[in-house]
Amino acid sequence: MNQLSPQPDFSLIPDTAPFSAEQRSWLNGFFAGLVSLDNVVSPLSAEQGAAVMKGVTGDGDDGEAPWHDQTLPMPERMKMAEGRPVRRKMMAAMAQQDCGQCGYNCNDYSDAIAARSEERLNLCVPGGKETARMLKALYVELDSTPVAKTDAPKIAPDANAEIASTPAGRSRDNPAMASFLSRRLLNGKGSEKETWHIEFDLEPAGLDYVVGDSFGVFARNDLGLVDQIIAMLGALHTTPINGKPLRDVLLEDISLAPAPDSLFELISFITGGAQREKARKLAQGEDPDGDAANLDVLATLQKFSGVRPHPEAFIEALEPLQPRLYSISSSNNATPGKLSLTVDTVRYVIGKRKRMGLASTFLAERINPGDPLKVYVQKAHGFALPDDPDTPVIMVGPGTGIAPFRAFLKDREATQAPGRNWLFFGHQRSDCDFFYADELNAMKESGVLTRLSLAWSRDGNEKFYVQDRMREVGRELWSWIADGAHLYICGDAKRMAKDVERALVDIVAQYGMRSADEAIAFVAELKKKGRFQQDVY
Repeated sequence: MNQLSPQPDFSLIPDTAPFSAEQRSWLNGFFAGLVSLDNVVSPLSAEQGAAVMKGVTGDGDDGEAPWHDQTLPMPERMKMAEGRPVRRKMMAAMAQQDCGQCGYNCNDYSDAIAARSEERLNLCVPGGKETARMLKALYVELDSTPVAKTDAPKIAPDANAEIASTPAGRSRDNPAMASFLSRRLLNGKGSEKETWHIEFDLEPAGLDYVVGDSFGVFARNDLGLVDQIIAMLGALHTTPINGKPLRDVLLEDISLAPAPDSLFELISFITGGAQREKARKLAQGEDPDGDAANLDVLATLQKFSGVRPHPEAFIEALEPLQPRLYSISSSNNATPGKLSLTVDTVRYVIGKRKRMGLASTFLAERINPGDPLKVYVQKAHGFALPDDPDTPVIMVGPGTGIAPFRAFLKDREATQAPGRNWLFFGHQRSDCDFFYADELNAMKESGVLTRLSLAWSRDGNEKFYVQDRMREVGRELWSWIADGAHLYICGDAKRMAKDVERALVDIVAQYGMRSADEAIAFVAELKKKGRFQQDVY
């Protein structure tokens, strides 16, 4: 009997081919089954690999994702994805933040849905209803697409098996129990913001983490809001829903934020006339009264006040409560077993009703020291300190964007990393919005923080932001970059991050003696090499 020849060390599909690691693995396995690898003289070129991939999968996708920009509106992203396979259109429908709240990055979540290993279409928290609607429409398109090799170039693992093998606290689908320790207000008197330093004890969960990771929190709804909804239903708090009281289900399991289309569909079934037509239009994504953006679950019941769904049908029409993800602002090396967050509390008014952010107000006022809560650690997607502790780092984090950089500094202090550290921090007013001022000044005194550059937008007659401060010190900043510094941004994606990147391009052009196009290419190369990383939302 002939024996199989040993497999050589190299792969048929090179790393330069435009495929993910999973795609390369799949293709190498595919060809290994077709040919004897002993007869292979050299691996395929990137161009040959792309041609083969097109023939094998039939999709002709080039692997690029020009829509992967969280500042682009949905219609523009979907237009960019026209002509691509359904799985790629699904990626374009995501919020493009790679935040990990869904348990994946945007590309992997779309691949999992297309491969039918993930059935939940509502996990993209930042994308909200807009993403869920588009995924629902694309899923119908997926069902009508021949199963031919198109939309799933890799063999998807069994999701349930993965969840079962994941240790508790390492996945949103398998959380652990931690303990809430304390909260401390970071703003001074006169601030327009309400920002808290929140601390947790991870010892009950047996969790650790590295700086750059994020922390998932399973918050509970506000009791007052829950009781208002129960009153609108005309139901009892104790009405059993799958063996659990209605009040507990609404407190712990159900999202009461933007009303899902399925709630409007339910209302359209149990009402008539103009209300039925209105509910149908809302379920189809229309806005008959110009108030669709403001309709959470309570507002929907108030809008259709004459309709009282049966509690069980009502619960079935709602979405499950999703965890919220925050950048970690502490270092496990500095404070083992403890973890902190830096959280802006969200409060606003629509009409005469006060609205509240779910997790931020839960952490600010609805949980008490010693209370347990479900949590998990989400590993960072390409946001971490350099492997070499000698590497200088430049951190730009205004407002709560300081969170991971406080963690970076604490970690470098605890590990005695010799690399230089430069922090750009900004907010509205220096006298009431200078978060962690004592800590940062102490780090500057000790030498851990080499430079601290501040920007206050409301202290003067003209607004002044971190990108303005960067331009002021552009020559020194370029010197750090030329010395191999890694640069990081954390915070608002739509304005701050774009403005900071634009300032960086200008600095590279001016002090690096490059044309505008060369400066843009230089910054793009920094990103490609992992020297320019962003945690933006």
